Amino acid sequence: MAVVTVTGLGVLAACTSAGNPASTPTSTARPTGPITIGASLSLTGDFSADGQAFKRGYELWAKDVNAHGGILGRQVKLTIINDGSSPNQVVTNYQTLFGADHVELAFGPFSSLLTSPASSVAARFGMALVEGAGGAPAVFDTPSNQADHNVFDVSLPIADEMVPFVKWVASLPSDQRPQTAAYPMAQDPFADPPVQLAQTELQKLGVRTVYTQVFPEEVAAYKGPADQVAASGADLVVLGSTDVPTVGAFMQAFEQQHYTPKMFIAAAGPDQGDAFTSAVGTGNANGMMVPNGWYPGYADPASRQMVREYVTQYGGTASGVNADVAEAYSVGQVLAQAVTATGGTDNAKIITYLHSGVTLTSVQGPVKFDALGENGAAASFVFQWQKGSFNQVLPAGTPGSMSILATKPAWTG
Repeated sequence: MAVVTVTGLGVLAACTSAGNPASTPTSTARPTGPITIGASLSLTGDFSADGQAFKRGYELWAKDVNAHGGILGRQVKLTIINDGSSPNQVVTNYQTLFGADHVELAFGPFSSLLTSPASSVAARFGMALVEGAGGAPAVFDTPSNQADHNVFDVSLPIADEMVPFVKWVASLPSDQRPQTAAYPMAQDPFADPPVQLAQTELQKLGVRTVYTQVFPEEVAAYKGPADQVAASGADLVVLGSTDVPTVGAFMQAFEQQHYTPKMFIAAAGPDQGDAFTSAVGTGNANGMMVPNGWYPGYADPASRQMVREYVTQYGGTASGVNADVAEAYSVGQVLAQAVTATGGTDNAKIITYLHSGVTLTSVQGPVKFDALGENGAAASFVFQWQKGSFNQVLPAGTPGSMSILATKPAWTG
């Protein structure tokens, strides 16, 4: 069973000096104690729903690994510190994990907003940072990562997420394509790149932009842009969002304005399973689309086993399993393969191995890192809620794909 320590916000950094205090011992004898892994997660604050889901994914992976004898015969011990969704706190937390707790390995936080500063701390300590929710281009553009290439995202690169949707629109007869589109975007490095790419490509197809605006990522700032999008009457809404509250606020405002776009796709939020449908209602969720690299019905034996274990431990249904769980579980899988392949927890060797071009496996599918640390082998899908079921709809014709609802049903109240 996983040994998990969860610490509150009041953790102070004990060391910021360079060097990895958790490097492989000079003795040739292999350590027999637990492998210590540290992570900072948003257990409270704006990203708390995602942070809690990531915590469950990390813990579920650790439980499975330990039940099968651990890694290299050593049990896994997780130390998870709450960052409260704060970029400043995430820096403090990783300084503590590396400098005071001397963890041997590190898992990433949730969101690109927090992963970027976390990767800089990890680079200073010579640590590999394997993560599953920091795929924005900005994460891989930080000076520390350009120099150290120490951050590895096991999930789909963010900028490419909307590509299957754009290709589907392009495949429609011209008289069935949306004529106008709105692109509201929360000010977030995760939310904006896929929406901006979609806007560029859809404009090439003749879809006229009637609204494009970046707004503060604060609940109080959502109503104005949502009302403006409703007033535009856009056929298509492509929302740059990171969480359920953002999408829910837009859906509520649209319903109040008696406006239902013909198509509605959000960068994130509808992929949150029960957390999404319980917030907006199953009826309102009908027709909502979201891109991602995984879904609960993914035709992979390991993925299906993880979903069964999750439902057994936490309840609910398979359709309600948050994609964050799979992202977190994949982080553990990939790092475990690197530790096994290199014969220990030497982070320099792990970084070199992960950059070697090897193809690894995860519940999200294949993982093969490019020179930046992005997963170039990741699958890309679009999903849609249909009568309470979360279905893969794009690319059409792929295994498990369902027919897409081309027109979003009206709000149900």
